[in-house]
Amino acid sequence: MNDTKDLKEIVRDKYAEIAEQSTEDNQASCCGAGGCSTEVYNIMTDDYSQVKGYQKEADLGLGCGLPTQFAQIQPGDTVIDLGSGAGNDCFVARQETGESGKVIGIDFTDAMISKARQNADKLSFNNVEFRHGDIDDMPVADNNADVIVSNCVLNLVPDKQKVIAEIFRTLKPGGHFSISDIVLEGELPKALKEDAEMYAGCVAGAIQKSVYLKFIADAGFKTITVQKEKPINIPGDILSNYLNNEEAENFGKSGSGIFSVTVFGQKPGGENVESTVEKQNAACTPGGGCC
Repeated sequence: MNDTKDLKEIVRDKYAEIAEQSTEDNQASCCGAGGCSTEVYNIMTDDYSQVKGYQKEADLGLGCGLPTQFAQIQPGDTVIDLGSGAGNDCFVARQETGESGKVIGIDFTDAMISKARQNADKLSFNNVEFRHGDIDDMPVADNNADVIVSNCVLNLVPDKQKVIAEIFRTLKPGGHFSISDIVLEGELPKALKEDAEMYAGCVAGAIQKSVYLKFIADAGFKTITVQKEKPINIPGDILSNYLNNEEAENFGKSGSGIFSVTVFGQKPGGENVESTVEKQNAACTPGGGCC
C-alpha cells in the first residue's frame, strides 16, 4: 500500500472523476470507485429519496448509510458534514436546522466543492457553506459544531485517529456526531487490502470494527452507540478483478465480513443530553414504526 500522501492523491483524483459520473454508475460500484457491478444495484447506498431535504442533483450515490436520520439535529444547530461531496447530506441537515442554523460541508476535492456550491446557489441556501480542506485538519475553529455527520468518508483517510481527534476538537462540549462508515470483522484478502483502487472504493481503507470503536473511546467520546449495522457483500464480478475463483470462494467461507455501521458519540460537557438509545426508545410507541 502506498504512503499517506500518495493515498490522499489517489482518493482526490478518483473523487474528482466521480464528481462527473452519473449517480447510477456510482451506486453500482464501491463508493463510486471502478469495478461497476452488473450483479446488483446499490451495493452500499441507502435510499435517500423519501428523506426531507433530499436533493436528487446533489446525490452522487456515494454513501453507506443515512447518518442524518440518527443525528438528532435541532433547529438552530451548527452542523458539519465531513466529506460533503455534492452537498446532499448538508441539504438534508439544513432541513433540520432551519434558517436559524448553519451547515458547513468540508471536502478536499475541488470538483466536489464546485458542484456543491452550484447546488446550494440553485436552492438559494445562504446558511449552507462549503469549505475546501482535509477532514484530518479541518478549517474550523475549536468548539464550533453542535453536530457532526459523515457518510462513508473516514475509511478513505489513512490516519483515522487524527480525524476523530479533529471531530472532538471542533464539537462544542456536549455536542455529538453520527457517522456512517465501512468497517471489518476479520481479515480482507491481501489483494484487496493492497490495491489502491479498492482503497478509494472504501473497502481496502476500512479497519476492524473493534479498533474503530476503540479510537472513538480513546479520543474521549462518551455514549458511544452503534445505531445501525448492515453487511456489505461485494459482488463476484467486482471480486474477480482482485481474486481468482479459489481465493474468492475461500474469502466467502472465511467468516470475514464487511459492514456499514452508523456510530454515535458525544463529547463530554455542556448540558446533559439524552443518549440516542434513550431518545429512540422513548419515541418507539405502538404504531410508531421506528426501531
